[in-house]
Amino acid sequence: MLLGVHVKNLALIDEVEMNFEDHLNIMTGETGAGKSVLMGAVNMALGGRVSKDMIRKGTDYALAELFFSVTDKRVLETLKDMEIPVEGDSVIISRRMTSGRSVSRINGEIVSAADVRKAGQLLMDIHGQHDHQSLLDKSRHLVILDRFIREPLGDRKERLEKAYQQYMHYKELFDAQAMNNEERLRQISFLEFELEEIEDAHLTPGEDEQLEADYRKMVHGRQIIEGLSQVHQWTGYDDAASAGEQLGRSLKNFYNLEDFDEELTGLREQLENIESLLNDFNRDLSGYMDTLNFDDQDFKDTEERLDLINRLKAKYGGSIENILDYGKKKKEELERLRGYDEWLDQLKADMASSEKILKELSKEVSGIRKKYAQELEKQMENSLKDLNFLQVQFRIHIAPSERYTKNGCDDVEFLVSTNPGEDVKPLGQVASGGELSRIMLGIKSVLAQIDEIPTLIFDEIDTGISGRTAQKVAEKMAYIGRSHQVLCITHLPQIAAMADRHYLIEKNVYDEHAKTEIRELSGEEQIHEIGRLMGGAEITQMILDSAAEMKNMAEQFRLTCLKK
Repeated sequence: MLLGVHVKNLALIDEVEMNFEDHLNIMTGETGAGKSVLMGAVNMALGGRVSKDMIRKGTDYALAELFFSVTDKRVLETLKDMEIPVEGDSVIISRRMTSGRSVSRINGEIVSAADVRKAGQLLMDIHGQHDHQSLLDKSRHLVILDRFIREPLGDRKERLEKAYQQYMHYKELFDAQAMNNEERLRQISFLEFELEEIEDAHLTPGEDEQLEADYRKMVHGRQIIEGLSQVHQWTGYDDAASAGEQLGRSLKNFYNLEDFDEELTGLREQLENIESLLNDFNRDLSGYMDTLNFDDQDFKDTEERLDLINRLKAKYGGSIENILDYGKKKKEELERLRGYDEWLDQLKADMASSEKILKELSKEVSGIRKKYAQELEKQMENSLKDLNFLQVQFRIHIAPSERYTKNGCDDVEFLVSTNPGEDVKPLGQVASGGELSRIMLGIKSVLAQIDEIPTLIFDEIDTGISGRTAQKVAEKMAYIGRSHQVLCITHLPQIAAMADRHYLIEKNVYDEHAKTEIRELSGEEQIHEIGRLMGGAEITQMILDSAAEMKNMAEQFRLTCLKK
């Protein structure tokens, strides 16, 4: 359940916090007050696209946070699989957006937008102002049907998708291998040349790094020898000015002087240690210099070897490991081409086997769809009658599709007749915008009975409806609110009257700056807001009396819902 929303620096919102309860939460307000901004904040937190222009002028960032209480073990397990820590039942989803980037977090852990959307789909179902238009896209009908029969399908959809991917893998391989014998021989010859070039090089991982180090040493060999010779002279005993000779003279002075002062013994011992260390260094340096033997042939061999490796890197990969991996893949390809006929026969067999599995699973899933489609038709007709479709027929047409997809081989389309005596037809041919809105609400109400999603959000579901139809929609919203948390933005007084909690979204001006604010209405304030929604240039006492009556009737209906 959504406990609260915190929004900061988004469009007209300076900073707003809203706390929600269970059942039906209604939000109303004047046009332009910022209702759409609030829904934008929810979508922003759940990984939706938000323009950076939405960051409030004069601020550096926008923030949207959603606070949930989660008891569904399936959701908690999904978050655990995403390595998101959950303490108790609290889940906080947030997104901070600046002009340069945005960061999403779940319980403080930075996550990708894909992970946020995945978590959000388990926690909320959002119906935006124009979502009913998606019903005109026939592909959505199969998605809705499969959501309705999720339990009967079990893991078949996952198995079906894997079978489809396997089949397409073999099919793509088969389609790509259509070549004549001359082309195959030419390709074999080219692969043999590449493999011979790689194998003849006898490459060893890490070899290039050692060669480059040796080459650097050889290129700078004269400079190294001359520099080290100078160091050896300065630290040795062959020159009167060398460090070793000077240390020897210093020690002789100490031997003569320490007879006069015992405290000089400690200093003399330190100097002896320094001379010993310098002597060891000079000896080790001399030994290293003896190893420096830069043979012209070694230099030539190293240079040629490096040239060979770098040429192979340019052709087959940027490292020896990449070259060897390339050679391995090309060797497999060569073996396949040499045994092309056998390989092609095996590919055909694999493709036929995978297609058989795909066909069987598609048939099984199709059978389940056809069986439960009748149940969805029945429930949809009942739901639509509740939404003031007095004589309605709802049918689901399932026909074989022309090709396999990850969903099998079914072409699903919703058909409806909203008037007596008319044949059922595709939704786009018979349903108006208002009717599509009600049909989508009917679908949502049916799915809500089987879904485990705790929170439903409706953003102006009342598009294109009024009168008795508006009352029926209000009753349906109240009914859904008995088993789910519902958040609804509306312009209709009938829906507002059904609120368990009613919030007013209003725009005020402070210091010549507009700011959107949200507050929960008291009982008397609710009557006044319902009266405003009922219309009129002036809210008279008669309008307020009608609003109070509408609220009382809504309370009676809600009590009736609770008894069912």
